[in-house]
Amino acid sequence: MIVMQNQPSQKSAKSFAFKLFISLIMFMVMFALAVMLGAKSVSLADIWSAISNPNATGDDISVIRELRLPREVGGILVGSALAVAGAIMQGLTRNPLADPGLLGLTSGANAALAATFAFMPAVGYFGTMVACFIGAAVGVMLVFGIAALRRQNMSPLRMVLAGSAVSALLAAVADGISLKYKISKNVSMWTSGGLIGTTWGQIEAIAPVIALSLIAAILLSRQLTILSLNEGTAVGLGLKTTRVKIVLYVLITLLAGAAVALVGNLAFIGLMIPHLVRVFAGTDYRTILPLSAVVGGTFMLFADTLSRMINAPFEVSVAAIVSILGLPFFLFIVRKGVRSLS
Repeated sequence: MIVMQNQPSQKSAKSFAFKLFISLIMFMVMFALAVMLGAKSVSLADIWSAISNPNATGDDISVIRELRLPREVGGILVGSALAVAGAIMQGLTRNPLADPGLLGLTSGANAALAATFAFMPAVGYFGTMVACFIGAAVGVMLVFGIAALRRQNMSPLRMVLAGSAVSALLAAVADGISLKYKISKNVSMWTSGGLIGTTWGQIEAIAPVIALSLIAAILLSRQLTILSLNEGTAVGLGLKTTRVKIVLYVLITLLAGAAVALVGNLAFIGLMIPHLVRVFAGTDYRTILPLSAVVGGTFMLFADTLSRMINAPFEVSVAAIVSILGLPFFLFIVRKGVRSLS
């Protein structure tokens, strides 16, 4: 009897390990391509020398270390953060259309970014990141506040409409501040959704926040799985739902705020990646969250590489690439309906 109970668990663990292995292989291939390709192509040997040999020198080595590596590491962090934030939101709200960009988090962070540039220009990168966290929290609170005005009709579509309204309002606030204080160029360069100019200093600031938030989210993945099924069931199983929800919303805010602090507003990643992962990972968030982190990072590497190659040596905005790929996916999900997350 014990063997019979353990067999599904062992089979599931082996299946997850295989899926994670394949995802990591794809991730490593995409990372190598992202570093190799660009206005100036470099070789795999140069990449290995730049990473493994601190004494290696040369123009290609400098390009890799100072430009390509921080840029791609930043893309990995942002893709993972937004993908996991989207997965958590979809599980918490049981809303397949939930996404940090669609539910006001990134717009709130952008508005806070503009306010910081206008009123506290000398605050530094860390202060800007904190402001983005606060703005993201304000954005999501406004969305849930509006959607909850009629609690009995807090439908997925209602939340998306509330998110669209709040996003438009916060975008107008950011534009108004930018025009009033003549900082439009600075804000637009930051919020265009690109990884150009990403530095190791910026990576050092956001990496601990994103890494710790991802670890915390994975540790809470079992509780999220229960919450995503039915709140009554979660309460019946003794889950402290309010406490878990608060912690998960804090994690969403940290992940989305850190991503916006680095690259600006990127919608659709948090919508697409969890759905793609569920196709081969099922509905257990113990599987969905780690795979979303890997696939989200891989997708961001792909989008950034595409942005550099479409019109080389010039660059296309990563935000435009992501939107072109994400909008049809969003329309497909809407057409398919919001019956379930499976």
